[in-house]
Amino acid sequence: MSGPASEPKARADAWTEERGTSDEGRQRLKARRRRASWRTAFFGLAMVGIVAAVAWALLGSRLLVVRSVVVTGTHLVPSTAVLAMAGVKPGTPMVRVDTAQVQARVASIQQVQSVQVVKSWPDRVVIKVRERTATLAVAVQRGFDLIDPAGVVVRWSATRPGRMPLYMPVAGSAVSALRGDPSVGMASAVLSELPARLRASVKSVSVPDGQVTVLLSSGVTVVWGDTGRASDKARVLDILMSTHARYYDVSAPGMAMTKQ
Repeated sequence: MSGPASEPKARADAWTEERGTSDEGRQRLKARRRRASWRTAFFGLAMVGIVAAVAWALLGSRLLVVRSVVVTGTHLVPSTAVLAMAGVKPGTPMVRVDTAQVQARVASIQQVQSVQVVKSWPDRVVIKVRERTATLAVAVQRGFDLIDPAGVVVRWSATRPGRMPLYMPVAGSAVSALRGDPSVGMASAVLSELPARLRASVKSVSVPDGQVTVLLSSGVTVVWGDTGRASDKARVLDILMSTHARYYDVSAPGMAMTKQ
């Protein structure tokens, strides 16, 4: 039988039960936090170990170091010269090889037009060289300097290669002044635009007043002009050459001229 005396007891029992439940919950919460802390510490240590292992493999071990340097694309420049300029020493950690710096050093070689340096993991560096191609010959003392479309001397030759046209610079111009000269680029471009049957018979080319002028081995002169409208000029020149003239001016295709 319940009465007023039993109510305080019931409240006390409820409070005790609630407190016990709350204490138990706090203990479980603390236990979960401890486990979480251990997991965090474990994964933190594991990550540090992984980073240390990677750093050791890249920088400290003999596993990922340069064992070979391969040079491709060279014909004029000896591979030994490229290797010496590259300066990549065997045993250097691969991660420490600065490909941009290696490229800059190799690109400073005069005969090199462009270069690409790539790391071939785990232990090889590949240097891909694209050399300059000579398109014109310039007469110099006791021989010829062979230059590319940028006016850079690719090599020297005692004799002019049979089918390489002679470039006639403006009077008084030194070969060293031809580097970067747009006239050289124009002359090279026009040579590539000429009809194939004429290209092989070009003896010399000059660019007076910005007008590319070609002298054929037969003594025929062709004033080509600038590099524009190449297909129109080639078509008109092909028609006019049936007249067997000694001089052709196709610099303005619509007003082409010939002279006997």
